Amino acid sequence: MGKFFVLTVYNVLLPVFFIISFPAWLIKMAKRGGMGTGLLERIGLFKEDELLEKQGVIYVHAVSVGEVLVAIKLIKEWLIKHPTERILLVPTTATGHAVAKEHAPDGVRVIYSPLDFGFILKRVFRRFEPKQIILMESEIWPNMLRVAERLSIPVNVANARLSPRSEKRYIKLGFILRPLLEMLNKLCAQDAGDKDRWKAVGVPEEKISITGSVKFDQSGAGKPQQRAEFSQMLEGVSSGKKVVMAISTHAGEEAWIANGLRELSDEICLAIVPRHAERRAEVANEIAGEGYSVVLRSHYKAKAGACFVIDSTGELRDWTAHADIVIVGKSILGKGGQNPTEAMSVSVPVICGEHMKNFEPLVTQLKDVKGIMTFSTKQEMLDLVRLLLDDNTQLRSTQTQAALKVLETHQGATSRTVDLLAEKIH
Repeated sequence: MGKFFVLTVYNVLLPVFFIISFPAWLIKMAKRGGMGTGLLERIGLFKEDELLEKQGVIYVHAVSVGEVLVAIKLIKEWLIKHPTERILLVPTTATGHAVAKEHAPDGVRVIYSPLDFGFILKRVFRRFEPKQIILMESEIWPNMLRVAERLSIPVNVANARLSPRSEKRYIKLGFILRPLLEMLNKLCAQDAGDKDRWKAVGVPEEKISITGSVKFDQSGAGKPQQRAEFSQMLEGVSSGKKVVMAISTHAGEEAWIANGLRELSDEICLAIVPRHAERRAEVANEIAGEGYSVVLRSHYKAKAGACFVIDSTGELRDWTAHADIVIVGKSILGKGGQNPTEAMSVSVPVICGEHMKNFEPLVTQLKDVKGIMTFSTKQEMLDLVRLLLDDNTQLRSTQTQAALKVLETHQGATSRTVDLLAEKIH
């Protein structure tokens, strides 16, 4: 199926989809604090004087909080290597935008991602005149590709990953996706498996390079850091007890974990970091229903023995540096898992449920060397926590050292990615 036909069908269906989904989208934005923070930017309208805007930018498109944080990591490395570069960071979600505004390096312009309508994209591209567009991980936007091609702006993909499941879906839709994927200029794959899958779905092999994962690269300033403020908060609820931290949890998992670890409530401080901070009331109520008193990070008041719910955005990586054990969310009742590597990078042992397919083949590599342990029941989770808290066992050090060796394979990925994407610009 030709590119012209694919884009024509897409542009016929896009307005219909937009009209149908618009009310739900507005509700989600409101819940996540995205109203009143520049939504006109979605249609290419800006408060700033166009004459004062930076032009000739590197346009970095990221969607969610996770992709924004990876993008910021890439941008920091880019500015170290090319300090005079002009960079535009373009998140899609309200939470991603908030994190970008808070954590982007000085001088990096942050705007909301424009809707994928050609006339809007032309307006934004005329304003900032990007010399290249970088898409994070696997985001493919048809009109963005089309407009960029017409304006001779190369579009590259950084930290590109494609799961086996997505590969099957892409192959089924190959007649639609292949013409779009052929419009990409460069694709930086995380590993050989990703390269093979991207090639299978239609990206020309000569455009694909293996750079490793920016997300898993622990070189430079990428590691989590302990903060004095966080230590003081934890001391107020833990009274010196070991901290078991459940990170990026999804609906139902908080109560499941709290119930499963109830026997250890006198021995540990349970801290929970929900994936979506706006669920704070729901999470607090469910944990209270399991017999815990609850302290929210957003309304902090020291209370010994409480379960600490860290309802913040963009702080997770540094919170993990304060944990004695990390439990990975979206792996128990959710499906796909969340990033286990930030805790591993600072030698914190990690356990998770069985549903970690979003982080394959990394998780299988970690399992093979006993760098991570999995559970399927509450009793298994409880037993693993007890085992790892036992000061007489060598399991903690053995596990964390094994995990670090696996992560070494991605060492330097950020630098390699910058070098590849910048080589024809400078």
